[in-house]
Amino acid sequence: MTETKAENVSAILHTHTAYAGWAKFLVATIRLPDGRAIEREIEDHGQAVCVLPYHPLRRTAILVRQLRAPVLFAANHQETLEAIAGMIEHEDAAACVRREAREEARLELDSLEHVLTGWTMPGLSTERVHFYFAVYAGEARPDVGGGVASEHEETVAVEIELAALAAMADRGELTDVKTLLLLQTLRLRRPHLFRL
Repeated sequence: MTETKAENVSAILHTHTAYAGWAKFLVATIRLPDGRAIEREIEDHGQAVCVLPYHPLRRTAILVRQLRAPVLFAANHQETLEAIAGMIEHEDAAACVRREAREEARLELDSLEHVLTGWTMPGLSTERVHFYFAVYAGEARPDVGGGVASEHEETVAVEIELAALAAMADRGELTDVKTLLLLQTLRLRRPHLFRL
């Protein structure tokens, strides 16, 4: 019998916490397969959800406008236009999607469709996002304020025609990558929703 040599793999030797608040920032010492040790920074804040609610008959979607401190800092943009998103707290991903839709957009969702679960910034963050489509019903909506007061979160939910969102994406004006991923996936899977 031939003895199999154990495959050399990368491994985390140890970590230390550089900062702990809403997110944790860690410094990890990693052993590479060739035996060298390197250090890497890791931002850790848990898993999240992101949902694009759409109305299949009116061919509209609900997005939220809100202030994002990193975007204000990096580009002096006063607000972003995004799909509804948030951190998973003490529930499963589907329950979190419904909670975030109520909090951010005062919106009740009908059916949910899981699109994918993926890493958003694998070079820096442990964040994995569960992406969803959701159908909503009812009449056309005016802009609606939402958010969680205790978190100083102020959102404005806006209803936009899917064709207009597609045009924004084509012009490079839809700059939130989570939202762009969901919109383009919906365009591929349900192109009839985008026809004028």
